[in-house]
Amino acid sequence: MNACKAMAASPTPKPTLANKLSASLPTARGKPASPVQPVNPALPAVQQLANISSLVLPIGVAYSGGADSTALLLAAVQCWPGQVQAIHIHHGLQNAADDFVLICQSTCSDVGVPLHVLNVDAGHAPGESPEDAARRARYAALARSAKQQGLGGVLLGQHADDQAETILLALSRGAGLPGLSAMPERFERGGVEFYRPLLQMSSVNLREWLVHQKISFVDDPSNTDERYTRNRIRARLMPALAATFPQFRTTFARSAQHAAQAQVLLLEIAQQDLMVVGAPPAIRALQALSPPRQANVLRYWLLQQRATPSAAQLKQLLAQIAACTTRGHQIHLKAGTGHVTRMGAVLNYTIVADKTL
Repeated sequence: MNACKAMAASPTPKPTLANKLSASLPTARGKPASPVQPVNPALPAVQQLANISSLVLPIGVAYSGGADSTALLLAAVQCWPGQVQAIHIHHGLQNAADDFVLICQSTCSDVGVPLHVLNVDAGHAPGESPEDAARRARYAALARSAKQQGLGGVLLGQHADDQAETILLALSRGAGLPGLSAMPERFERGGVEFYRPLLQMSSVNLREWLVHQKISFVDDPSNTDERYTRNRIRARLMPALAATFPQFRTTFARSAQHAAQAQVLLLEIAQQDLMVVGAPPAIRALQALSPPRQANVLRYWLLQQRATPSAAQLKQLLAQIAACTTRGHQIHLKAGTGHVTRMGAVLNYTIVADKTL
């Protein structure tokens, strides 16, 4: 298993490791225990989920075998004994993937957790980001498995470093508030609730605990491949940020929360404004709004049409709406994969048919 970095010798026999985990950490219900330091740093974050009334057991953990998902899985087992199942996505994109499965099987066997291994096709279409294609395939597979197993949700192991990388990616692309909001702590996909309890936690703390406990985990070799933008950020920018701004993980996460709150407010305003301008939007009613509110409500309306306009397209549309002062003024602008046109007193959106079909 060259690609799998076992942090120590093979895990201790099943009863020993299981007993060690159950005896060393406090339970989710706060019952007294005999703690052995250091405590799994993922546990307090997972325990907070126990207070969410909408959380339904049993719960799933997206388990890659890496350090973050390993610490998350063990914390979940401690919080909800007998109520946790692990889901491993086998992308089949590298030779080491089969070795990852073996590590996952060993750990899950040691702590008595059912493991579901799902093979997915993560190939990407021409012009499509390999990372985006793999992410969509992964979430779709996790949602299907959660439904099949009757799980009340799935825990994801993304942490503060992942959140910071996501924000830097969004900034590099000139993203608006939705992008700067980065990864939400909770979201729904495919009819399944997903939770990210570790977004405030550094990956270093999780790794240190696993090393201290002599628990094996996977180091994915693709994480060091700097052909991928996120990996270049991780290798080059993150160390520089840590040296210059030691608290950047905390402050970045706080900024993401502020952006998410602002986005919720903009969404509420867009919903209210759309009720005023109508759907499809009336041109005169749009002109009565300030340009920022026009842009906000038009973006919301177009999203309902499954269209995501670029900043340039939206700017052009606002200019055309402002110039639309005569009955004969025409509007015909590309937005997303379709066109916005004028139909009398209102705007209309038409999806362009795919000529390749």
